[in-house]
Amino acid sequence: MDLSNATWRKASRSGENGGNCVELADVSGAVVAVRDSKDPDGPVLLLTRAALRTAVQSAADTH
Repeated sequence: MDLSNATWRKASRSGENGGNCVELADVSGAVVAVRDSKDPDGPVLLLTRAALRTAVQSAADTH
């Protein structure tokens, strides 16, 4: 999938943790691309919005 024109965004509070965060880009109405902000040319995960929501909720529940 060509993501060269994707608009990547990260949390507005990401500067507080030294830049250790992920970036998200809308790929389609149902799919979101996720990448490491420190490695923008590295691997990208493609997740449905529902899967991303579940992953974020699971991470939040572990803290």
